[in-house]
Order: sequence, then C-alpha cells, then structure tokens
Amino acid sequence: MKNIRKRLRFLAALLIFIFALGACWTAAFFLTSLLYSRIGTRPPELVRFLMDATLGLLIFAGGLAALSRVAFPGHMAGFQALTDAMRRLSRGDFNVKLQVQAEEDGQFGRLVQSFNEMASGLKALEDMRQEFISNVSHEIQSPLASISGFARALRSDRLSEEERGRYLDIIETESKRLSRLSDNLLKLAALESEHPPFRPERYRLDRQLREAVLACEPQWLEKSIDMEVDLEETEIVADPELMGQVWGNLIHNAVKFTPAGGTIGVLLRRSGEAAEVCVSDTGIGIGEEDLPRIFERFYKADKARGRAGGGSGLGLSIVKKIVDLHRGSIEVRSKPGEGTTFTVRLPLEHERKKEADNKEGIMDAF
Repeated sequence: MKNIRKRLRFLAALLIFIFALGACWTAAFFLTSLLYSRIGTRPPELVRFLMDATLGLLIFAGGLAALSRVAFPGHMAGFQALTDAMRRLSRGDFNVKLQVQAEEDGQFGRLVQSFNEMASGLKALEDMRQEFISNVSHEIQSPLASISGFARALRSDRLSEEERGRYLDIIETESKRLSRLSDNLLKLAALESEHPPFRPERYRLDRQLREAVLACEPQWLEKSIDMEVDLEETEIVADPELMGQVWGNLIHNAVKFTPAGGTIGVLLRRSGEAAEVCVSDTGIGIGEEDLPRIFERFYKADKARGRAGGGSGLGLSIVKKIVDLHRGSIEVRSKPGEGTTFTVRLPLEHERKKEADNKEGIMDAF
C-alpha cells in the first residue's frame, strides 16, 4: 500500500512538473512573440527555439524560488545557515553546530542532523590529530633534552671515568628509546595504510608462543618469576612476523610489570572456531577507568603511566591493529594490585578449509 502511494505521489509530482514547465515555455513563447512584433523583426527558427527554451527555464526557476520563499520560509533560512556552516567547516572550523527546529523533523531535519554528526566526527578526528602531534613531540623532546644535556656535560674535563661512563649509558639508553619510538611509529603507519604488510601462512601457534616465552627467559629468570605455560597444539593461518610482535609485546609487558617472585601465565587453547591465547600476570594492574582507552595511541592515565614504565604508549596500539588485521579480537581484564589478563582470539580458518576439503573428497568419491 505504501509503495502504491509513493508511486501515485511521484506520478502527481511528475505531472505537475511537466504542466508547470510547459506553462512556462508557453509564456516564454508569447513573450518573445510580443517582443518580435514590437521590434518588427523575427530571428531564424533555431534562434527563436533556443530563446524560448532559455526564457522558459528562467521563468520556471524564478517561480520555484518565489514559491519556496513563500511556502517554506524557514527552510530557506535553514539552507542559508547550512551553506554558511559548510563554509566554516571548509575553513577548518569544526566547532560548528546547527540547531534543528521542532517542525524540521522531515528530510531537512535529517539533513541537518547528518551535518552535525559529520562535523562532530571531523572535530573528533582533528582533536585526535592534535593530540597525536602533541604526544609525538613530547615523546621526542624528552630523550632529545637528555641527550643534549648529558652531551654538554661530557665536555667537562672534571668528570671522572665513572661519571663519564654513566652519562654515556644514559645517552645510549635515550637513543634506543628514540629508535624504538621511530620504529613503532613506522609500524603504526604501515598497519594503518591502505595496503598493510600482511603475508599469512600456516604454522604452529603453540611453537611460536613457546619461542616468545623463551626469548624473554633472561628477564623473568632475573626477577625469579614463576612462568606457567600451557599450550595446546594449534595450527593457524596468520602472518607469523606480525603475530610474533603481539606475543613479544604482551609477554614483555607481563614480565616488566610483575614484581619479583610473581607469576605469569601463558595459555593456549581452542575455543570453538578460534584459537584463544591468554597472557596473565600478578603485576600492578590497570585501573578500571583506564581499561576502555588502554589501546589508544600514547594514552597514559596516571595508573597506566606507571604501568608504561617509560615506554611510548604505542605497543598495545600496534597489538590491537595487528589482531584486527587478522580479524581477531583482544580483551583485557585487570584490577589494581591483583594483575592483568590479555585474551587474544584468532579465527581457525584451516578448520573450515579442512571441512570443505573433506566434503569435496566425499563428493569426488561418489
């Protein structure tokens, strides 16, 4: 019934449009005929046709403009406000917002609402960009100031060999920090590009996790951390280099923020059509108010800053991007003073492929 009404309204509007346009062309024909009789000359037929068509369209447009001003005065003012707001938006002013009147709950009201949502989205992106630039500048400025200060101090002839060695160690540490920041920024840029580096292959996830645990062995042995590893034999299709960065980051953070004598658990099991990896620790934990933003770039709330331990705040952002690239998910549960658990779920695509191959083999047998 609604479709029939829409079609009837469309046909009525089309007939009115054709009638109005024909009336305007007829009026234009009589006006030009009157003009030709007054001046006593008649141009060629083609010229007359073009003049009649142009004048008819002008009359039609003028009539629509006059009718819209009389029938929809509020909408005309609204369109003018919308045009002005778009000009401000194009100049970089994202604090623009249009008010929707109660009577504008139709198409124009929805248009204004969509514009406000677009402006809010652009403002949020601009705020994120400004915050990102500010954070990058801060992260770069801090080690550069240390390097510059200690390099000047090394010019002094009164320094002992012990002091000179300590200053050189600080310069080396800050240089490595800058190098890690640059490397992480490049990784983020590559992962957020239109064609991120992604070379999936089939491999044993349990073996990769065991290698990641062993790679951090000197650190957790030094802190006498009890490492509990339970890895179910699991094969996945993923980019081993990218996923290696995920496990390395999560295990390194667990070791870094777990006190001496604590416990770290690395668990791998199958859960339905996904491989589930849990990396847990008995470290300092993360505040509940910080958890929703823990994967944001450079985010460091007060408690998260303590957990960051001098890092740039990009590691978990890279982890989230890589997991998303693999169409997986990552969750975090934590309580201050009790520890943190990161859970990564990755699809077991090879299982579905095996089922498809088995079905194809059965069909071939018949």
